[in-house]
Amino acid sequence: MEQKSNAFLETQPIGRLMVKYAVPCVISLLVAALYNIVDQIFVGNGVGYLGNAATGIVFPITVIGWGASVLFGDGMATFLSLSQGKGDTSTAGRSVANSILGSFLSGVAIIAVCYLLGDSVFYALGATEATIELTRDYGRIIFLMMPLALVQNTMASIIRADGSPKYSMAAMMVGAVINMIGDPVAIFVLQWGIKGAAIATILGQFVSFVICIAYLRRSRVFR
Repeated sequence: MEQKSNAFLETQPIGRLMVKYAVPCVISLLVAALYNIVDQIFVGNGVGYLGNAATGIVFPITVIGWGASVLFGDGMATFLSLSQGKGDTSTAGRSVANSILGSFLSGVAIIAVCYLLGDSVFYALGATEATIELTRDYGRIIFLMMPLALVQNTMASIIRADGSPKYSMAAMMVGAVINMIGDPVAIFVLQWGIKGAAIATILGQFVSFVICIAYLRRSRVFR
């Protein structure tokens, strides 16, 4: 049963709806890309080119996780949209829960594989003796947040489909701003090096996660 009306999806012009949904979505994707770009800039200046290499080695693993979160998030967003179109969202809540669980378990699986295989994963992605220690320091911290980061990304798609694209965009932007502020503080002020960059990243992701999960209490068409 619907909690609030999303009738504007039926009544507003297609062009207006495209702007309402597409613009926040594109901005969210650009903001998400800033995490890696910002890390590279501050790590390059504070740690050096070996630090850039280390973050670049870990990045493909996070992209795999990102793909899993999009699989569950966009799949659930499609199902939620179809349910609204049919006027039956009675099973949407359970489906949302399943998509969140699937995304979370994907993150756990990625962590498990990386820890079981150890440094061999990093070497396969291009690590050398010169970069392996920095890669470990950065990767092990990033991996800690992986399940919740994937859930946050999955939730961002669900929130957009629920009729709140600006809320989804705001959640992403808050996390990115925290990361941009946290990187220079952790690297240059606290002198935490590449570990500081990783901590700033997961702190931003965690705040975005909390904001997205808080949305579950105000969702429009599902519980």
